[in-house]
Amino acid sequence: MEWTVHGRRAYAYTGGKPFNPTLPCVVFLHGALNDHSVWNLLARWCAHHGFGALALDQPGHMRSEGPLLPDIESLADWTVAVLDAAGVAQAALVGHSMGSLIALEAAARHPQRVSRLVMVGTAYPMAVSKALLDAAEQRPQAGMDMVNAFSLSTWAAKPSYPGPGMWLHGGGRQLMAQVQAHGPQGANVFRHDFGLCNAYAHGHEAADAVRCPAHLVLGQADQMTPPKLTRELAQRLRATVHRVPGGHSIMTEQPDALLAALQAALA
Repeated sequence: MEWTVHGRRAYAYTGGKPFNPTLPCVVFLHGALNDHSVWNLLARWCAHHGFGALALDQPGHMRSEGPLLPDIESLADWTVAVLDAAGVAQAALVGHSMGSLIALEAAARHPQRVSRLVMVGTAYPMAVSKALLDAAEQRPQAGMDMVNAFSLSTWAAKPSYPGPGMWLHGGGRQLMAQVQAHGPQGANVFRHDFGLCNAYAHGHEAADAVRCPAHLVLGQADQMTPPKLTRELAQRLRATVHRVPGGHSIMTEQPDALLAALQAALA
């Protein structure tokens, strides 16, 4: 489904059913160098169980028109502008990695618009090493391979995602390459997205301003956003913490465990 937001096209996958703004709404926010497709299974579950699902492509990512936005704060405001365009008064926000920071900031800046906050594969600060930022700038393909390897805890997840026979590492690399290739002309989406994560500087202040129930879903073997970095964030949010097996790409590596955590958050 598409809307015009700030004069540009914004796309959301609605889980295989027409979007109904009168239903309780769940908005899914993808991480760096990803798109809406990482949420397909969860969005479909929501759409077929009484919710309105909106899995967004952020500006300059695949089906949503650019340009890339300059910081987490502007992406948070853009997310709420999508709610306005879709006719949604209030929504649960579910964000992965970079998307979790966007969800956090949106819940802090617009508390009346957010009913639940679910942060998946998250940490604060979400610092990115200089080596990875340099790779994103100078050797993007090598950097993408590095991130993909760090994001999965095994080389052969079973039964795999979205079904038997799929290889998570190959699928993850292909998605990153597609998002990078389809970015705005001349833009390095990889460097941009990881730069935003690294630059976001007031997560604790944002957590203090959140008024809705919060849940953190953390991969026990996550190397990108290690669970030990979430202690203060969880305390400030008074969050329920769900720890699941696997690494950073929880949506693909542990879809059932993530769905169970989401069901608990929405209950």
